[in-house]
Amino acid sequence: MIETIGWIIIVIGVLFDLLGGLGLVRLPDLYNRMQAATKCVTLGTCGIMLGIFLITGFSAIGIKALVCALFVLFTMPVAAHALSRSSLSFGIKLWKGSVVDKLGEDKKGEPQIEKSNADECRKTAEEAD
Repeated sequence: MIETIGWIIIVIGVLFDLLGGLGLVRLPDLYNRMQAATKCVTLGTCGIMLGIFLITGFSAIGIKALVCALFVLFTMPVAAHALSRSSLSFGIKLWKGSVVDKLGEDKKGEPQIEKSNADECRKTAEEAD
């Protein structure tokens, strides 16, 4: 019974990993892609490792899988947070469909959201009038 639950958790983890990979390909900017990678891949990898632990039990492989899951669970969100903050401080813009950028407003005085061509044309037309 435990082995069946372990396989189900592994399949769910693989699905999360596939969704994270799909998010890396389909999402528009660095910050959204990092969100997909962090959330989905962390849950997926931890799910796979937990399933391996449930299948193998307290053997050497099971303990290693559990330790790896805990390592991924603690390090992936911290690494993604550090990368996204440094990307924003280096000036990598958010996608033009982003709504709010509180950190960019606090640090730089203006949001770090990409301006679309329509916004730039409208601003140029208003300045000309």
